[in-house]
Amino acid sequence: MFLRADAAIAEATTPAGNAHVFVRRARAGDVDAIVELVNAWAAEDLLLARTPAQIALAIDDYVVATDARGRLLGCGALRAYSPSLAELVSLAVTRETHGKGVGRLVVQAVEQLARVRGYDSVFAHTLVPAFFASVGYEAVDRTLYPEKVARPHTTCLHRELTGIAGARGDATLAIGRAA
Repeated sequence: MFLRADAAIAEATTPAGNAHVFVRRARAGDVDAIVELVNAWAAEDLLLARTPAQIALAIDDYVVATDARGRLLGCGALRAYSPSLAELVSLAVTRETHGKGVGRLVVQAVEQLARVRGYDSVFAHTLVPAFFASVGYEAVDRTLYPEKVARPHTTCLHRELTGIAGARGDATLAIGRAA
């Protein structure tokens, strides 16, 4: 059974071709794999490290991409920033799937989750601005996000969710949560 704001799990094929990628809301059973993936990139100072407790407490904010066997390929999360603005955090893909469209699918799913929750826009704070620019984000002045000013080596990017395909009710990617 699906809740009102939820829908069926989405399936998509990566741009690279063969393998199916399933994008869905994260579940408690995903915590360890998410921690492992995020912290692998955090060890290289590319992401902020997360503890299992942090992930577990925010599991409803996470989206994951898996292969047909259920192996985690990528993840991302939505963090509330204001009533109309959310931050996309902890975006990570496995090394094997890097550059194959999995990150793009996760971003789309996190954006869909943001729409379902009523956010008008999303921002990301990143060391990889070219990726976010390639999926429609625009660089913005970091002073718009005061707590990000202390990180001068990163870039803040922003994307309006209203007026784009899939915005508020135009289902392009369904994010499901079984009850």
